[in-house]
Amino acid sequence: MSKIKFDNRVVVITGAGSGLGKCYALEFAKRGAKVVVNDPGGALDGSGQNAAAADLVVKEIIDAGGIAVANHDSVASRQGGENIVKTALDQFGTVDVLVNNAGIIRDKSILKITEDDWDAVIAVHLKGAFCVTQPAFAVMKEKGYGRIVNTSSGAGLYGNFGQCNYGSAKMALVGLMNSIFVEGAKYNISCNCIAPIAASRMTENLMPQEVLEKLKPEFIAPLVLYLCSEQNKDNKMIFNCAGGWFSRTEILCSSGMVLGDGKREILPEEIMEHWDTISGLENTKPLSSLMESFTYLSGIM
Repeated sequence: MSKIKFDNRVVVITGAGSGLGKCYALEFAKRGAKVVVNDPGGALDGSGQNAAAADLVVKEIIDAGGIAVANHDSVASRQGGENIVKTALDQFGTVDVLVNNAGIIRDKSILKITEDDWDAVIAVHLKGAFCVTQPAFAVMKEKGYGRIVNTSSGAGLYGNFGQCNYGSAKMALVGLMNSIFVEGAKYNISCNCIAPIAASRMTENLMPQEVLEKLKPEFIAPLVLYLCSEQNKDNKMIFNCAGGWFSRTEILCSSGMVLGDGKREILPEEIMEHWDTISGLENTKPLSSLMESFTYLSGIM
């Protein structure tokens, strides 16, 4: 196998003070990357701040002979995102790779969640990914190269009790990926999503210890590193990953059927009559963009 290396590559990782982000930072550094370790060091719900989280990861990388710098800005504002990317530019001159990993949780059922709980989670996961991606994308476009990985979740892809805020944000990151793909492909900028399950602050109280021991963050890192490598040419893909299991998941479109001729009235009774064909998933395919979905209108246009 050819060796995946990141010599002279600059990697920005948000939420890298612990858990998955820390694991990514250590692994990228081992393979030659210059790493920006971003983390404000807040609590799991986003409150507070502690610079030691990012600083300790940077120290560990440097002590092992690697190159890294800390950044303590929150991703949840345009200024914070710009500062994170500025740290990379000031220290290393560019940005090659961005891993949008930062996240918080405020789990409550749909009837108990507050507006603050909703806004805080959306701000970090979704707005945060945008705020860092926008300035990083500008650098990548200028140089004609970039690799971006967004962190989605099965909570968004498939649903989970008590996580309407978290799940909504995580599914929205798939939408962000889709748009980055469309805008970035011609500039050699790829964007993919992972939906990881790993032992971390977010999961430590959700599963038995014997299960968590098999869900090491180290088992997620290989996929992230490959997706961020020069060797990877694939784009706009979503991957489940947990405990050494890796699989692709996809949003698919079936061929369905055309009712009417684009002029006559279509009745709800016709929808009911043809429901099996409309709702069925035979002859499905992934679509590369919204424009490709228009091909299914060809029967009436």
